[in-house]
Amino acid sequence: MRPFLTATWRYLLMLNYEVDPAVLRPLVPRGTELDAWQGRTFASMVGFRFLDTRVRGLAVPFHRDFDEVNLRFYVRRLGPEGWRRGVVFVREIVPRLAIATVARVLYNEPYVAHPMRHAVNMDGADTGAPGHVEYAWKSHGRWHQLSARTLGTPAESAPGSQEEFITEHYWGYTAQRDGGCAEYRVEHPRWTVWRARETAFDCDVARFYGPAFTECLRGAPHSAFVAAGSEVSVFPGNGLPPLPSP
Repeated sequence: MRPFLTATWRYLLMLNYEVDPAVLRPLVPRGTELDAWQGRTFASMVGFRFLDTRVRGLAVPFHRDFDEVNLRFYVRRLGPEGWRRGVVFVREIVPRLAIATVARVLYNEPYVAHPMRHAVNMDGADTGAPGHVEYAWKSHGRWHQLSARTLGTPAESAPGSQEEFITEHYWGYTAQRDGGCAEYRVEHPRWTVWRARETAFDCDVARFYGPAFTECLRGAPHSAFVAAGSEVSVFPGNGLPPLPSP
């Protein structure tokens, strides 16, 4: 099957917060269930560079390179080959209205558009020099942002580690307006990951993600790292049926 979208995702900053499952259960799409690492459920604030974006192989002028910031959590679904580990997005922020509109219309993904900026300095980070990654967006008269500095050299995530749990997901799930669920596949090689320190997250959480997330996204994250990223392919979605009428 031909990918719907191809791109390169780079320097994915991931701030990971433990979340009460009761906060996430109302957002779990039909046909999936919450996934957990060592019995604990997590949501992640993620910022990254979305580069060389192509839809059906075609580049859209002025929409190839941009930033994205999202809040996501983790689910799984039993497929013919075993468990499919995937992500669900609570809110996705991009700088272009056209991108947000297409994603909402075609996939019912929760995209919004706001002015954005980034500051990425990873010169020498592959050999252990400290790197810095920051993503920000402007809304209601002020800038909101997440940032961190990298520590050490990047390495592949160990099997069973939290780094693997957070980064190695190859499915996306989106609740649909009719009560069903869209499932789509994402392909990319295994990513190398830097540990991160000196993290910062400054955001009006209640406004962007709802009051239920205010407490769990307050304070230092449970873990933080920066994934190097890679080329990715996103394939067309398949629908899971809606809930039957009572």
